[in-house]
Amino acid sequence: MPLSSFREFEPALAHAAQSVERTMDHLLHQGEGGEARVVEAMRYSSLGGGKRLRAFFVLAGATLFKVAALSSTRTASAIEFVHAYSLIHDDLPAMDDDDLRRGKPSCHKQFDEATAILAGDALQALAFEVLAHEDTHGDPAVRVALVSELAKAVGAHGMVGGQMLDLLAEKEGADMSIGAITHLQRLKTGALISFSCMAGAILGKASEPMRAALAAYAHDLGLAFQIVDDLLDIEGTAQELGKTPGKDLAAGKATFVSILGKERARAQADHLARQAAQHLEPFGEGADLLRQAAKFVVARRA
Repeated sequence: MPLSSFREFEPALAHAAQSVERTMDHLLHQGEGGEARVVEAMRYSSLGGGKRLRAFFVLAGATLFKVAALSSTRTASAIEFVHAYSLIHDDLPAMDDDDLRRGKPSCHKQFDEATAILAGDALQALAFEVLAHEDTHGDPAVRVALVSELAKAVGAHGMVGGQMLDLLAEKEGADMSIGAITHLQRLKTGALISFSCMAGAILGKASEPMRAALAAYAHDLGLAFQIVDDLLDIEGTAQELGKTPGKDLAAGKATFVSILGKERARAQADHLARQAAQHLEPFGEGADLLRQAAKFVVARRA
């Protein structure tokens, strides 16, 4: 059943998650010999958990341009592999030092630090291998574009750069400005969400105006997502979040909530979600699931 046949967001999200999970499971071949342990860690950290929201953005965007299911699910799987790698490394003692992820022990607690680092490295490499394969798209130029844009999204001027700024933020604490926090989060969280929203347009060889509309949607949605993450860090429980809450507050880190306060932060997230939905007007009713996704992002509890 194609995602375009769904009219309500939550069943569509569940369907997208199931479709991508199957593809990820297929792509994560069981290891043999000495490498079996790192493959086990890769599967432990990437399968059987998470909302697969980034994967949903890929599939929902792809439906706007009638992209083949195999192309979109492989691309979505690649993004989920990168996301899993980022979570493994984010939880390491040298980073955020968290023992809990998705309601179970973090990768470095379940295995060990060295295995966790290698599992993250291998998941990132697998993501690019998947995107570069001809099964992802028949046009080599499209595959090159996917690889190039994902590399930008996760590199020093994207997710990795944002993580570096986040580590520095612990030292600067409350001295950070709202502009600096916005820049940090656009890199750390927003860049991968933006690529997820744009991937369908790349696969479908969309026109520049259509790409610009999705880019604007992704920009506002990514910021709303992070503001809600900051709210959940102080309002959520470990059971709801599947990770340790209150870590930013304990570290004295400046966040959207610490600067704006809870009420203003919530209002800003709601405003950004509405603004994100408005950017989808060129797509008409075909983008209804993406509009509902914007509402979900600010209403979620995990």
